[in-house]
Amino acid sequence: MSKETYEWLNQNVLVGFTSKRGHAWHYKQDQQGTEPNHYVGAVPVEDVQRRLFHWKAVEAPVCVRVPDDRTAVGFRYIPQDDRKAVIRDDNEQTLGIFKDSYTIHQYQEWLLDNVANIIDDSNLQIGSAGLLKGGGVAWVSIEMPENIKTTAGFEFRPHLLACTSHNGTLATTYKRVVTAVVCDNTLAGALGEEGAQFKTRHSKNSDSRIQSIRDAIGVVHEMTDDVIAQIERLSSITVTNAEWDEIVNRLMPVGMEGDVRPQAISRSKNKQEAIRHMYLHDERVAPWNGTGLGVLQAFNTYFHHVSGKDNSRVERNSLNALTGKTDEWDKQVLSVMNQVVLV
Repeated sequence: MSKETYEWLNQNVLVGFTSKRGHAWHYKQDQQGTEPNHYVGAVPVEDVQRRLFHWKAVEAPVCVRVPDDRTAVGFRYIPQDDRKAVIRDDNEQTLGIFKDSYTIHQYQEWLLDNVANIIDDSNLQIGSAGLLKGGGVAWVSIEMPENIKTTAGFEFRPHLLACTSHNGTLATTYKRVVTAVVCDNTLAGALGEEGAQFKTRHSKNSDSRIQSIRDAIGVVHEMTDDVIAQIERLSSITVTNAEWDEIVNRLMPVGMEGDVRPQAISRSKNKQEAIRHMYLHDERVAPWNGTGLGVLQAFNTYFHHVSGKDNSRVERNSLNALTGKTDEWDKQVLSVMNQVVLV
């Protein structure tokens, strides 16, 4: 079961530029509380501060409770001087327990202040921001107001994604990302084999290093031409029906009877049937079938909207984009396609 309810997501994930991208696919109006979380234009910085980053992560001592019959309560606490807890200062929720060397990266400083210094451009604005895991994970996405459309008819939004955590799951990361407008998916494959990013751990030696970050990732408008070129390249690759079948069989193999359980064979066949139908008939994929772009879009859309359990899909998709799992899956699809298709 997802730890993030739809109520949490509709109140703690802010989505901008809906006039260009539409509502997020997990949008539920009746669970948005006292104010909507979708914005026609950019998400105001003030709203991110007020609604998401109005609290700080603070350190707290860690103690271990041990039995002790000599005390009135029957136990005592032993301080753990080499450990510390990180908690929210507004509700005292524990977000993680770490070694003493762990350094907190406050969301306001690392996701808003640093990003403002990195982009140094008033034309780039907040496209989305959110909290997951009770505030243990956060991100801010910086985007251009307008969608980009290729000659293949594929619309996308390039952006700078900044994310970090207070629960130990993420290093502070700044990376270039592409969102496909037709399906609201993160499409790492549109960045080619190497998408620029910068990471820094939560250590005592970590610092913002703004110039290093800027040099590592470039800025959003500089990536637009690269993404267009990659999408056009993928759309120009012809994929025959036989090649498509081979790609599906490699990425979603069906085991041999006698080697695996019948239930596993049935599940694999169902997966193949679902993605084959999507490739031919789903409006998010079908316009580009028969091309390399259609192959990437089919598996990416399946990964986002079909694979796994629905009750954890929103949280899972968000975390996959932040942690890079989506990137790895897209790279695997491109690798197999390049092996099968004679380009």
